[in-house]
Amino acid sequence: MLRRKIVEQYQKGVTQRKIAKTLHLSSSTVHNIIRRFRESGTISVRKGQGRKTILDARDLRALKRHCTTNRNATVKEITEWAQEYFQKPLSVNTIHRAIRRCQLKLYSAKKKPFLSKIHKLRRCHWARDHLKWSVAKWKTVLWSDESRFEVLFGNLGRHVIRTKEDKDNPSCYQRSVQKPASLMVWGCMSACGMGSLHVWKGTINAEKYIQVLEQHMLPSRRHLFQGRPCIFQQDNARPHSASITTSWLRRRRIRVLKWPVCSPDLSPIENIWRIIKRKVRQRRPKTIEHLDACIRQEWESIPISKLEKLVSSVHRRLLSIVRRRGDATQW
Repeated sequence: MLRRKIVEQYQKGVTQRKIAKTLHLSSSTVHNIIRRFRESGTISVRKGQGRKTILDARDLRALKRHCTTNRNATVKEITEWAQEYFQKPLSVNTIHRAIRRCQLKLYSAKKKPFLSKIHKLRRCHWARDHLKWSVAKWKTVLWSDESRFEVLFGNLGRHVIRTKEDKDNPSCYQRSVQKPASLMVWGCMSACGMGSLHVWKGTINAEKYIQVLEQHMLPSRRHLFQGRPCIFQQDNARPHSASITTSWLRRRRIRVLKWPVCSPDLSPIENIWRIIKRKVRQRRPKTIEHLDACIRQEWESIPISKLEKLVSSVHRRLLSIVRRRGDATQW
């Protein structure tokens, strides 16, 4: 549009110096545009020749197929493969640019539990067996789990803004503590609301877990369900599957939901832990007491609408497991 204005004023007889002053351009820019118009009769810029890329479109398709097949390969390994496959002198930087041209990018992989073929088969069977459950049935489940919270020290994040020479500047280091102070937290929730929360230091065994169930799970079940029948959910951790724990649950006549191994993506309370950890990380507690207070405050601030949304998503989680044949899902 700017080139068109220059040509229109030139055809009206306006001088090049006046055109440049009016449009706030240099005189050489206006002169070059008018000269190109006189020579070619057009205002479009001629496409520059430039140096041809070492990898053409066919090579990029082959590179993209190799990258999507070997997603965990490093750029150096991909470069070695490309040099042998294309029979061309290729550098790591060239392959890195070619990967970006393929609309690909290096990301940090999500962490998921390892699943063997037997695990996937059992998860898939469990998901198919529970697909017939309605949302109302899932709302009768009391979800429970444990999680570990740590006191945060130093700077957050792996990235720092610096120059090349500041790599050894102490303010540019990422500080970490080998064994930070931590708390183990047990909690339960349902679509009706948040249950009780229990915090303690150290690890947990079957005896301590039974005490937690007596002091926190039973009152939470009475408070949330008001005597209505419910199903208790827990994972397959050793304190949960111990013989004394199962016999205690049997004596109390508590119906327990059979749970597949390595399946944190099925439990909505795992999403609650992630939400709380993100909020606690933003508050950056420095002491165990402050960490305990932050956890309890964030636990009580979870709205019921969020709980209903998470519990209602269980059916979609089961469908994802069936579609992926028992493999890990996005949840």
